[in-house]
Amino acid sequence: MIQRRAFTGAAAAALLALMGSGVQAQTIAKTVRIWVGFPPGGSADLLARALAQQLGSYGSQVIVENKPGAGGRIALEQLKNADADGSVLAVTPASMMVVYPHIYRQLSYQPLQDFAPVAKLGAAQFVVSVGPQVPASVKRMADFVAWAKANPALASYGSSGAGSIPHFTGVALAKAAGIELTHVAYKGAAPAMSDLLGGQVAANVGVISNALPHIQSGKLRALAVSGPVRSAFLPDVPTLAEAGLAAAQAVEWFGVFLPTRASAPTVNRLHAAVREALKAKALQEVLSKASFEVAAGDSPKEFGEQFQADLKRWGEVVKVSGFTPED
Repeated sequence: MIQRRAFTGAAAAALLALMGSGVQAQTIAKTVRIWVGFPPGGSADLLARALAQQLGSYGSQVIVENKPGAGGRIALEQLKNADADGSVLAVTPASMMVVYPHIYRQLSYQPLQDFAPVAKLGAAQFVVSVGPQVPASVKRMADFVAWAKANPALASYGSSGAGSIPHFTGVALAKAAGIELTHVAYKGAAPAMSDLLGGQVAANVGVISNALPHIQSGKLRALAVSGPVRSAFLPDVPTLAEAGLAAAQAVEWFGVFLPTRASAPTVNRLHAAVREALKAKALQEVLSKASFEVAAGDSPKEFGEQFQADLKRWGEVVKVSGFTPED
């Protein structure tokens, strides 16, 4: 049964009580640890470290601990059994929570049952871009769809890896457009971008920050962004919805989670601290440099509802894709 302690009206009442009494400003006596399932230097690590610098009022000491391995799963495997007093939290991309349950047969955690959603830090849209393999006349998504139908042997797209949200965004795009696109999985965004620029693959679905310099230089053409509204980083590029492909809409959010055993007051206290941290210019600059849009401040309940909706939505996309779950 889904744990709902963090999603109830009582939780909202608890948050108001905390805000009124000033309890949210009290620090946790012991060291607060932010777990990240990836090596130093990646997006999750950078966001976690920027967050840690702004949580001085939450913990007497806040440190980031990298627990890389298994595509980000190790940190979450350990989080579910960690102390539930708010002293151990995780910063993770959406993929580990809403896609992994559908692509691994034996996942050692159950996102809805094992974790309490606290807050979103930000969200990254993807951009569908094309390189030199595609004729220069292809400048809009409609042009690319027509080209793909006429050139099925060349119609391909790269992503940062099989089983990633960009991978399945491409699957959703192809289905919505009624075309066949061959997915080329890379071990990371850098090699995927290199092959796009080199003409080895026709298109790419990836985070805006990786493609932006090449779009600005004219080496790549941006056809559409994947979010619900146009990106502030590519304001002249239409959304997939504007291109008539709303079913392929997608974003990769990064969120803060606690073990599900955390009480509603604990969840709410951390949520208040994260919301305050997101007001800091230094944290906003880190998000901006990674082409992330700062989260709007959803409550734990609202974040939880999006979490559940995304879990269901990506399950349906993975099923359509024919992806074979891994052990």
